[in-house]
Amino acid sequence: MGKLYVVPTPVGNLEDMTFRAIRVLKEADLILAEDTRTSGILLKHFEIKNAMQSHHKFNEHKTVESVVERIKAGETVALISDAGTPGISDPGFLVVRECVRNGIEVQCLPGATAFVPALVASGLPDERFCFEGFLPQKKGRMTRLNALAEETRTMIFYESPYRLVKTLTQFMEIFGADRPVSVCREISKIHEESVRGTLQEVVAHFTATEPRGEIVIVLGGKEN
Repeated sequence: MGKLYVVPTPVGNLEDMTFRAIRVLKEADLILAEDTRTSGILLKHFEIKNAMQSHHKFNEHKTVESVVERIKAGETVALISDAGTPGISDPGFLVVRECVRNGIEVQCLPGATAFVPALVASGLPDERFCFEGFLPQKKGRMTRLNALAEETRTMIFYESPYRLVKTLTQFMEIFGADRPVSVCREISKIHEESVRGTLQEVVAHFTATEPRGEIVIVLGGKEN
């Protein structure tokens, strides 16, 4: 029987790719990629020429069975997403679950993910935290936020630059204008930046300065 490798890829700087990740991708019989065009750039950079197949949230229910069968037949499959660790706000959970159910060995390589550096650099308590990822856009959004109103741990959210100010404004309504927050954008890229302060201060900053890039919001928990 083969094996499934879950392989993190850089969230920005290509130098964050590990030697082991490159080796695993070069040795894999098949690479499952969230977007073959995006991953094609990465693979070309590291001279990885292995077979690649599209595997994303719109087709993973259809492809997972054939992937499991290929691994059962002895192939080694590597799973990557566009950036970061697959399964963390990215496709990956389904194929990992099915491999586990079928007794297939799954190895997840340690590597890049956006929220850890954002959390550590925030200056907010990081010994205990909860990761919320992307909030629902419509249905269930306020229910989720209201459920977090009493959360005492540091909270982590992913957001797009186009919705950042709206989301932070909603946070002010739920958590209070004085709640501490750190907004980290473009992690590991040239224009990496962390904007720290109260929700009110950070909303004012991004109202005056249009946010750009990939966003991680690190929000302080409720004080006991």
